[in-house]
Amino acid sequence: MASIAPVTSGGAVVPPKALDRASWSWALFQGVRDPYVVLVTIYIFAPYFVRDVIGNPVQGQLLVAAAAKYGGWIVLLTVPLLGAAVDRMGPRKPWLAATLALMVPLVAALWWVTPGGVIGPLGALAIFAAMNVLIAWSDTLHNALLLPAAGMARAGAASGAALALVNFTSVVMLAVIFGAFALPGKVAWSFIPAHPLFGLDPVTHQTDRIVGPLVAALMLVGSIPLFAFVPDVASTGTRIGAAIRGGAADLIALFREARGNRNALIYLGSVLLFTDGLTGILVFTGIYAGGAMGWGSLELLAYGMILSCFSVVGGILGGWLDQTIGPKAALKIELVGVIVSQILGLGQGKDRMFFQAFDPHAHALVWNGPLFRTQPDIALLVCGFLGAVSVTAAYASRRTMLTRVVPPHRVGVFFGLFAIAGNATMWLGPLLVEIATGATGSQRLGLLPISGLVLVGLVVLMFVKGGERLAPR
Repeated sequence: MASIAPVTSGGAVVPPKALDRASWSWALFQGVRDPYVVLVTIYIFAPYFVRDVIGNPVQGQLLVAAAAKYGGWIVLLTVPLLGAAVDRMGPRKPWLAATLALMVPLVAALWWVTPGGVIGPLGALAIFAAMNVLIAWSDTLHNALLLPAAGMARAGAASGAALALVNFTSVVMLAVIFGAFALPGKVAWSFIPAHPLFGLDPVTHQTDRIVGPLVAALMLVGSIPLFAFVPDVASTGTRIGAAIRGGAADLIALFREARGNRNALIYLGSVLLFTDGLTGILVFTGIYAGGAMGWGSLELLAYGMILSCFSVVGGILGGWLDQTIGPKAALKIELVGVIVSQILGLGQGKDRMFFQAFDPHAHALVWNGPLFRTQPDIALLVCGFLGAVSVTAAYASRRTMLTRVVPPHRVGVFFGLFAIAGNATMWLGPLLVEIATGATGSQRLGLLPISGLVLVGLVVLMFVKGGERLAPR
């Protein structure tokens, strides 16, 4: 973890301490929880649900957006108060265990989501909405365990390790599913089984539905170290009712403390808008690719693996731009990159490339491999590269920017508001996608409001002062 910035203490620079067992256990929890987002929400299960359970890309996109909208409303109403109330009570692990006890069976239940099966479309949508809420709850509770797990000296390294583990476990899971379930029967490579493992049947989409039980098992087993090795906060003895009332008062005080810092509040308004756009792009990446390009599980798995690698590049690029040109200029470039990549991506389809009609029968295949064989396939892949780099870099730079626009003695207050802003409008992007998709009957036009959110956030960012490159010392 040599890339983590050193910790300052009393004016002296102290190198971050090596992570201990508790720190790694805390980081591992996020590493086994967030693959749900990558495998279920983005690249495998949600596209399968839209393509094969709903059977209509436009209607499927509309329904998934509606589920995300309702989940976002519950998040808005509950997450800020949950964090404040738990701070009042003390212990986090019992609440996190209860949240996990709901998440694991819900994710595993996705195995039974089939057309006309035990769990139908409405049941699946209810699971999607519930998981949006539970992921947000678990994130709040997990973040509240960072200092007990790692302490101030290891907090930065533990946070970085958690993000690294998310990428690592997601890519490993994608690779396992790719080699064990998606490729078998489609290629004659000696190192790939002739048939999907465990006798899974591709015809009934068992090779897609297995993602639910696999992610649930990973989530359950990988969470054990956190409960075994991470110390919890001591109980204050405050009862739930008193904690909720006190937490509400704490939130009111938080907003009152922020008054008078107009520049920082303008930035938080910008974050509120463009973060919802960034999240929307992630949620609908696989659904759009499956519908517009006709990509199946094989292509979407490969797409996810490749884009995950480019996301690592985006994280590195975001940090480099922050240092080189300053986080405000970096965010402007990154958000423009996000908008351009999404607009260009929406111009790709089986019958079009960069918005121009394209007859695949009139053009030779790019190559004779098992996937990404046409020019529009390659074009969407390239747009995805730009999007993965830009979105990840923007996520990285937005946090740095906050530290440059708030008074140093109120950093804690504004990071609390920053966390609320990240969740406050989780419903807005899905709501706009739902409305636009229903009104136009088009996947492509239905996703345009996401770019609109990013654009409005970028415009608001223009009015924020500060965020320039720090002068070298």
